[in-house]
Amino acid sequence: MIKITRAIIGGAVGTALLTAMMYFVSPVMTGRAMDIAAMLGSLMGGSWALGMTAHLANGIVVFPLIYVLGVSQRLPGPPWLRGMVWGIVLWLLAQLVMLPSMGSGFFGAKAGGVPSALSSLLGHLVYGLALGVLAGAPEEARSPTDRSVTTSARA
Repeated sequence: MIKITRAIIGGAVGTALLTAMMYFVSPVMTGRAMDIAAMLGSLMGGSWALGMTAHLANGIVVFPLIYVLGVSQRLPGPPWLRGMVWGIVLWLLAQLVMLPSMGSGFFGAKAGGVPSALSSLLGHLVYGLALGVLAGAPEEARSPTDRSVTTSARA
């Protein structure tokens, strides 16, 4: 299976897990719901559906493609760790860029504070874990002679 396909599958699984955690686990951890679609939708004219579409597109397509085409090969460690590091990067971007742009402050200071930030971190770690495991290790570049040796060795 091609690496991009595996990354998109990983992004889909990770996005489903992250979304479920934000809607069902986060309220238990923080005492309040974390409606990702509503939060993103607030940047798009208040449309929940548009916010959910953006969340799904980013989680299933955009972030996995960035990960598999540009990030994973630059990170050390096994695939699961690479994915979790990517999850932390995405979490930091959310906490330092997205939440302030939505009026929630840095690390959600105006929207639940530390418990919400930790809940979000847990969700992003799970997302990254799923993405890393399913996308797998980065492809190693092989020279044309490596391929011919492998092919002739099988003959």
